[in-house]
Formats: sequence, structure tokens, C-alpha cells
Amino acid sequence: MGEYFKFEKADGIGVLTFNFPLKRNPLNERSVGEMFENLSAIRDDDEVRALILTGAGNTFSAGADLSHIKGVADPAERERLFGNVSPKRMRILRRVFTLLTNFEIPTIAAVNGYAVGGGWFIAMCCDFRVAVEGAQFWLPEIELGAPGPRELEHRLALDVGLARAKEIVLMCRRFRAEELLQWGLLNRVVKADQLMPAAQEIARYLAARKRAALSQAKANLNGFTLD
Repeated sequence: MGEYFKFEKADGIGVLTFNFPLKRNPLNERSVGEMFENLSAIRDDDEVRALILTGAGNTFSAGADLSHIKGVADPAERERLFGNVSPKRMRILRRVFTLLTNFEIPTIAAVNGYAVGGGWFIAMCCDFRVAVEGAQFWLPEIELGAPGPRELEHRLALDVGLARAKEIVLMCRRFRAEELLQWGLLNRVVKADQLMPAAQEIARYLAARKRAALSQAKANLNGFTLD
């Protein structure tokens, strides 16, 4: 399924793994394009009735590939380099967010470690989120001089309230999984060896339900219309 991802399926459950741990599963133009292609193919696979997304290594996704600003000490120069992202990458990333949010089958993010920036937003787009104890989440965009996607930051405010959303987005604070569970942004927090069993448990329950009913219920909850 490409350089950055691997995909497996069994018994109606698909597992899409971001498989580039050397760079902590980065979101660059190529990986984002591969993710969109993989999700599009899975969406059209009638054998898959529930999908788990996870990452290899100790990271779900570290977000934007910042290798080009590594070692740059000047804050203004770091902001300039971070803000000079490929319009194509941003366009495809927004398509990934929309595709995941509107995915007809249920999706479960199995967050195995760090979920940073766009990596956290990807987890947010999933219907269910399970994380390992001590997993860390943060949105560094403001520190790096650029805002995140408007629709997802607004959705965050609807999910946790404006005060907490501003703390997440504007303060760029790191959050541990246990705190986000209390805020309602995670469904479960489990020990590392229980992450995939917990995600599989949710997926098995959902995969046994009628696909059309699940799809319509998701559309109702998310406020969109099925094609």
C-alpha cells in the first residue's frame, strides 16, 4: 500500500498502519497522498466493515515533516519555513480530513504514542479514539507561526467547549491521554499491550452491525448527507 503505509484485513476489519517510524510517521506531501489513496481504496472495499488506524513504533503521527527546519534556531526563520508548506500537501490533507470524517464505515484511532498537529487532527476525524497510557497530544501550529485547519479547530470547540479548545490551540500545551479522557476526547485509555485488543473489540462489535444503518447514523450525528 505504498512506502508509508501497510494495510491488513480480516473478518471484516481493516487495519491501516502508518509505517514510517524512522521519521515518526510524518505528514509530508507523499505520505498524505498515499493516505488519501489508501483510504479511498478501503472506502470502496465492501469486505471492510470497520477500520482501525494506528502507527508503527512509539508514534501515531508526529504531524508535519519538520526535517527542513531542524537545527534552525531563529524563531522568525522557523516560522517562515514552517509556513512555506506545499499548497498541494495542504489541499490533500484537507481531503484526508474530510474523507475520514465522512467515512461510511466506522473508524477507530488506536493511538500508540505521540499524536502531534495533523496527527492529532487525523485521530479527531475518527469515530472512536483509544490511546495508550501516557500518550501525548499537542497542536504546535501557533508556536510555529501558522494556524491549523479552521473546520477542525471549530469542531474541537464544539467537542470540549471554547475555553478548553483555546487552551489546546492557542497555548500549544502537551496533554496526556488521561487528561483528554476526562475531557471526552478519548473513549478509552489502556496499557500498551491492550491497545489493539481494545480497538479490535470496538471494531468487531461495529463490523457485526448493518453497514447501511451505521452509515446513516454517522451521517446524522456528523450533520452531513449521504450520497
